[in-house]
Amino acid sequence: MQEGQDVASLYAAKTERKRLWRAAIKWPLYSVAVMPVLLAAGWKLGSSETLRINQFLGFLLASVLLLLWENLTNDLFDAETGIDELNKPHSVVALVGTAQPVKRVAYMALSLGLGLILLLAFNSSISVLFLVLGSCFLGYLYQGPPFRLGYQGLGEPLCWLAFGPLGTAAALMVLSPMNSNQSGIPWGTATLLGAGPALATTLVLFCSHFHQVAEDKAHGKRSPLVRLGTRRAATLVPWFVLLTLALEWLPVIRGEWPITALMGIIGLPSGIALIRLLKKHHNQPERVSGSKFLALRFQALNGLGLSLGLALTPVLGSELVNQL
Repeated sequence: MQEGQDVASLYAAKTERKRLWRAAIKWPLYSVAVMPVLLAAGWKLGSSETLRINQFLGFLLASVLLLLWENLTNDLFDAETGIDELNKPHSVVALVGTAQPVKRVAYMALSLGLGLILLLAFNSSISVLFLVLGSCFLGYLYQGPPFRLGYQGLGEPLCWLAFGPLGTAAALMVLSPMNSNQSGIPWGTATLLGAGPALATTLVLFCSHFHQVAEDKAHGKRSPLVRLGTRRAATLVPWFVLLTLALEWLPVIRGEWPITALMGIIGLPSGIALIRLLKKHHNQPERVSGSKFLALRFQALNGLGLSLGLALTPVLGSELVNQL
């Protein structure tokens, strides 16, 4: 009887550890990394340009590697402050048991990601490298010492800048042929194209705080949720969703994008589910711990819909309007 109990206990422990590793890897989160280049690809196809598949795939891989670095270093920095000790058993540092191997993997991912970006920049524009370095610097400012701006509640605007104008501009340029005579960084198009999807990405970060307000407050992390409280913060979520869609629909209304760009609305059901969940259970950490995954679903479906809608522009006989 005792032997059977021991086997069952060992099986339960292994199952729990696998569950924790799945939570630590957070594979759905990588939809935020690949969205800028998916949007840029949709824009290029919508502009009747040939998509440079090698550049597209290279930027896709580099984006995943750089977000891996960001996620692992965030776990490392949080381990230094102790904020993850009680309520984050799926921290990679906690699962590995020591910080050094995590640090090695993190900086290997950073090196590989930036090395790949350098190769892609040589085949497009050197500005791509500096735009990506700017995004990485913003990512470091979020959690890295001595800045730790995320502890001052500034993570959300940093997120919008990194995944919006900077990330989208880099993606647009990396997909452009070397002989395209780019006159400069396409800030206007990048901001117009990336503003809404980047706000959806920012919503993911915003929702990741709902279940850990007490821990953040105890460790001096002045996240927006700590500053506002969960009730007031929950009232902002509908505005995130509405403004995301409004920023994507405005170019359609002005005739700059085709009506198919409204396909980003496929993410709305997930947005509505998120709004309802937080309205009802905003102050119940165990009930809202998965709210960021609903936000991720909204972000992923919305961005994919917009990308596909833009790619269909030539089919409709329309043209995309480039912004200066």
